[in-house]
Amino acid sequence: MKSVLTPTAPWVGRSLARAEDERFVKGDAVYVGDMKRPGMLHAAFVRSYYAHGRIVAVDTEAARALPGVHAVFTAADVETLVDPFPMLMRDAEVVPVMHPVLARDRVRYVGEPVALVVADTPELAADAAEWVQLEVEELPPLLEPRDAESAPPLHDEAPDNVLLRWHGGRGDVDGAFTAAHAVVGARVVAPRLIAAPIEPRVVLASHDPATDVLTLWLSAQDAHRQLAGLSQVLRRPADRLHIVVPDVGGAFGSKGVPQAETAAVALAALALGRPVKWAESRTENSLAVYQGRGADVDAELALDAAGRMLALRARYLGDLGAYMYSTTTVAPLTAAMLLTGCYAIPAADVEVVGVCTNKVPTGPYRGAGRPEAALVIERLVDLAAVELGIDPIELRRRNLIQRDAFPYANPLGFTYDSGDYEGALDAALELAGYDSLRAAQREAREEGLLAGVGVALYVERVGPGWETAAVRAEPDGRFVVHTGSSPHGQGHETTFAQIAADALEVDPQAVEVRWGDSFEIPEGMGTFASRSVTVGGSALLLACRALRMRLDAGERAPVEEHARFELQGPVFSFGCYVASVAIDRETGEVEIGGITAVDDCGRVINPLLAEGQVVGAVVQAVGECLHEQVGYDENGQPLAVNLYQYHLPTSQTVPPIVGALRETPSPWNPLGAKGVGEGGSIGTPAAVANAVADALAPLGIRHLDLPFTASRVWGAIQAAPGSAG
Repeated sequence: MKSVLTPTAPWVGRSLARAEDERFVKGDAVYVGDMKRPGMLHAAFVRSYYAHGRIVAVDTEAARALPGVHAVFTAADVETLVDPFPMLMRDAEVVPVMHPVLARDRVRYVGEPVALVVADTPELAADAAEWVQLEVEELPPLLEPRDAESAPPLHDEAPDNVLLRWHGGRGDVDGAFTAAHAVVGARVVAPRLIAAPIEPRVVLASHDPATDVLTLWLSAQDAHRQLAGLSQVLRRPADRLHIVVPDVGGAFGSKGVPQAETAAVALAALALGRPVKWAESRTENSLAVYQGRGADVDAELALDAAGRMLALRARYLGDLGAYMYSTTTVAPLTAAMLLTGCYAIPAADVEVVGVCTNKVPTGPYRGAGRPEAALVIERLVDLAAVELGIDPIELRRRNLIQRDAFPYANPLGFTYDSGDYEGALDAALELAGYDSLRAAQREAREEGLLAGVGVALYVERVGPGWETAAVRAEPDGRFVVHTGSSPHGQGHETTFAQIAADALEVDPQAVEVRWGDSFEIPEGMGTFASRSVTVGGSALLLACRALRMRLDAGERAPVEEHARFELQGPVFSFGCYVASVAIDRETGEVEIGGITAVDDCGRVINPLLAEGQVVGAVVQAVGECLHEQVGYDENGQPLAVNLYQYHLPTSQTVPPIVGALRETPSPWNPLGAKGVGEGGSIGTPAAVANAVADALAPLGIRHLDLPFTASRVWGAIQAAPGSAG
């Protein structure tokens, strides 16, 4: 990748290889799945095989009688011991129908945990779970979000099946649409996706009766959100709940907040007085971990005769699933507030309606609302360009927020801290060889081929909130850093060591970075929303500066400093992506010829690792574009329950990726950083969607939703008014 970067200090800005990689490639990493405790038992869940039904009986006698089985827990055993999971309200109208630890009177999605079996071995626990007899009176499932408000209620608390309502905007939207020269609209659907980290969830719980401390080793994104949520659910003071997050094999948002299985395993360990471990299977991961996306958006854009954008209005329908987790509202609300994208649209009116369905809940997945927002606004811009007969690049230039307009308050409630959107556009066009792509497209069309080029800009909310850090100077010359952020593949140990090394004027090899233990690091928020460097790195920088002052004043080691940093509001990364595609008329197969990624994430600490984040996110998005989706049959049975049925991208489907990093520093944190972990997942789907629509335009096809599977594209071609087929 090509980066327009200049190191600002001896270490920040340098492309250092990840120091932590040695233990991973040598097999020395420690995952929860590797851990054993004396007297450890193993757990397996009994899950609903119905999408919707009343629980008539849960017969556990045969399972309890099996040799080696120590207990079988149902809702009757645990519901009086727990409180509901916490809810993140986010200034919206929410019906907090939270996920139960175990299903009580009804099951509401396939895979919902109903009982927990604890036995001597994982194999015996899984076998015993098969002996639990679940009798269910089946009920019709609610599967289509557009049917939700008129369907029988899934919960008494939500008679219209609406769990989330939000309305935002400002300006004279109706007046703008009345006066508009042109109005373009589209329905844009982003299907549900599975995060599919390489390591599924794992929980190991152990209670020490002498101290009354319950320790949980978790495969999670961070320790402190788990601590806060489980402390409430388990009714346990934080000082008697010890959360440890060791090495983690990926998460992509799916391990961010406590989930039902974690609480159930913890209760089993407390009840039995022995350590209990649960390791999730790949099928369970596909069935029961909260999923991403699930958006159905009707949107309109009003423009004047010169192509100036006057107003946007939209209704965002979110498929929230059967229950809520604490962050279920994050994606739809974030998407709603970013629907005007990088454009100076003066008026907007957006409504969010989040409904319940008989599916696993949704939650943050890499991008968490930002990909949906970019997809909607960038499709509207291309449709407007066709309607007005204006080149799509020129239409974007006329409406981009200018560099001297920051900080910029968009009409939906976000204030962007800094940006250079036109600079990112220019860089992407140059790097992609845009004129050459268009020339090649013209030649292909002359030969009757379907070829398309798509451009998309994005703006990404990063952060928010606060983070803590501590740094201690040791007598042997080492510096030990403690951070509330936790890595699960991003390279925190290296980037945080670079920040500390510059502030302390030492070599990064002298810095040891520690994380993931709630007893060592009592306060923190954690790793999500590309916030680790922006917020956690800023806290570390402040702690190191304070320690440096004490060392310069002559204090001798050991000496330690703590710091807490809080953003005044989210910061906003941005970028521009270009994609080219070719479509086979006979089969509908879409081939992505290449993707150009230009991302501006403020100050870049380590270009090599930032580029890795971009590439990884682009590859995930390629899967989303070409084949990833969670489907259900008419009975609510998931159509993909493993990686044979749910198609992740392979090396054969990943196109050439070229990119560049740019730096427009944020004024709202001392590092000037923003974040880059999700840019590829935001810009790629919108660019590819525009390219596919561009390729199909000669056939009269106006819009097509993701994923662009061969069957979907072929069907559109056959039905198209301009198709010879």
